[in-house]
Amino acid sequence: MNQSFLSEVQQITAANGASETLAAATRQWMEESIRARYSYCFRWLGRPVIQYPQDMAAMQELIWAVRPDLIIETGIAHGGSLILSASMLAMLDMSDAITEGRTLDPAKSERLVLGVDIDIRAHNRAAIESHPMASRIRMIQGSSIAEDVVAQVRELAKGFKRVMACLDSNHTHDHVLAELQAYAQLVTPGSYCVVFDTVVEDMPADMFPDRPWAPGNNPKTAVWEFLKSHPQFEIDRDIQHKLLLTVAPDGWLRRVR
Repeated sequence: MNQSFLSEVQQITAANGASETLAAATRQWMEESIRARYSYCFRWLGRPVIQYPQDMAAMQELIWAVRPDLIIETGIAHGGSLILSASMLAMLDMSDAITEGRTLDPAKSERLVLGVDIDIRAHNRAAIESHPMASRIRMIQGSSIAEDVVAQVRELAKGFKRVMACLDSNHTHDHVLAELQAYAQLVTPGSYCVVFDTVVEDMPADMFPDRPWAPGNNPKTAVWEFLKSHPQFEIDRDIQHKLLLTVAPDGWLRRVR
């Protein structure tokens, strides 16, 4: 890619990230869109994904850049995020095959998405397992912080060289902190652990009256606590400055060593 264009984009990103006007507009739009349940309106290859389009765009950029062979996701819901990740892994396989001048055999792919959820509804499981991307997906039902579940994930991860993690299940401080302690260590240097819904910290206290999380008790406070004792990770704020609209401010964690 042209270096002068990259430099221009970096300057735009920095300027936008520093703009108080954009920050105020973003905060207002995020608050109104969350109240309107905006993220419920999107699908990825036919499955509800319950993410913001901006965050989906960022995930495809990260997956393409990192080129992981394992993506661990906590929180499955309708399965759209699993399908998104699996489709990107399929694109990586195709890219590798073209680069190496060989015929692509999807059945022999070693890239995998592993989803963990405490309650995988039968209709969602059936839809995921019948999807064209199903061969690249495995699922574990159980609490993402239960010892036996964590042990299963760690055992499976041993066979992979580049690992990414996305945490999007229970959004309380204690749960997310436990997930970080369980799964961030599996993330390989140069890859990312993405913590979703850190935006809860920035929303009004009455935004989630029927949920146990709120300002002061949410994924962002867990990230801040985790980083105090894990200097091998840092927040990649260039991503949130580029996106502006994201549910994961301070949640794009890059493993630097």
